[in-house]
Amino acid sequence: MDQSALTPGSIRQRAEHLRIGGLPKKILRKISSYVYKPALKVCSVKKNIIKLGSRYGGWSLVDAPDLMNSTIISCGLGEDGSFDVEFASRYNAKVVIVDPTPRAIVHFNNLVERTGQCASTEYAADGNQPVTAYDLKKLKPANFELIKKALWIENKKVKFFSPPNKNHVSHSINNYLNEWSTETDHIEVDSITIDQLLDYVSIAPPPLMKIDIEGAEIEVLKDIMAKEIHPAQLLVEYDELSVPSKRSKERIESTNEVLLDSGYRLIHHDKPSNFLYLHKTAC
Repeated sequence: MDQSALTPGSIRQRAEHLRIGGLPKKILRKISSYVYKPALKVCSVKKNIIKLGSRYGGWSLVDAPDLMNSTIISCGLGEDGSFDVEFASRYNAKVVIVDPTPRAIVHFNNLVERTGQCASTEYAADGNQPVTAYDLKKLKPANFELIKKALWIENKKVKFFSPPNKNHVSHSINNYLNEWSTETDHIEVDSITIDQLLDYVSIAPPPLMKIDIEGAEIEVLKDIMAKEIHPAQLLVEYDELSVPSKRSKERIESTNEVLLDSGYRLIHHDKPSNFLYLHKTAC
């Protein structure tokens, strides 16, 4: 296929010709994903990569000694804390969770209330996990801390935009799912920068940081690198891969370049949009 011939206008024209029920949007998304796929090269490294959490909310990481008895930062909880629970249990760790979403706060409180108890149900297939699915028998409330703020590049009140599907939990600062509009439904929350966050929880750059913040990861990662804060492992979801465009391609590729220039290597990719970076000091 000649990619040069696939302009946004031609894609829309092809979709119009193929309009049958719900097919056009799927076809358009598939073509856009091909045209605007970011060029991210995964390097092969000899590391023990494991995956923790549910099928929906799980993350891959390097099983490293410095994770034992550590404190990590996990940005973005939603209603699936399976990664945070399994990480805390495996490494006897403290997980500082950053998420101001009202439903996420309720989920966190319910999770903490069940610490010390075994799981009694299976993980759900989607991101709405019952807290009874978490194996919390080894854990105490002290294993978790919730910061009810949004990680961002400024410390201020920000608009936190609701997802188009009201059944979904995750809100967004840049509102990428609504074409970056500043006028759709939203709540207002406090934001916090990475340096203020680290000062507040009194830790140096953590050995691992998970960043799943609905499109804001682009600005936040560049801010973290500009401040020369280098967690050994960065677990990043590039959310804009779900709405492929020239803009999202350029934003993701530029962020990846900043990370590479800051001493990171991209060592693993979990489809569709989760990426694992390892800093050169941990290689």
